[in-house]
Amino acid sequence: MKSILNIMKKAFLWSYPRNTWQWDVLCVLFLIFIFLTPKGWFANRKPHQSTGHQSEAFSTVLVAAELVDNDRDKGQLEQRVRVLTGRANAQVMAVRPRLDSEGKTVAYEVDIR
Repeated sequence: MKSILNIMKKAFLWSYPRNTWQWDVLCVLFLIFIFLTPKGWFANRKPHQSTGHQSEAFSTVLVAAELVDNDRDKGQLEQRVRVLTGRANAQVMAVRPRLDSEGKTVAYEVDIR
């Protein structure tokens, strides 16, 4: 029993010398995990909706400055965001200008829900 715990401790702490077969097995197991892990485990998912109403999930969209005539015109900005995202019910919550190194507005970060 003590030897099994010792093996598990060495494997968990990765304390086998590099030129042993145990090291090779650990490396192979690590590579198997990297290459065979389903992509769905790391995909961004929408929040779980446990109630009947829509959750208050926010996202940020980057809109080029050339596409926006007036960043204070919320209606025009909402229309532009709806076209870009394909979400007919998108609502603009906040707008932040993204500036380049010279202080010129190159895009807008638009928070939507």
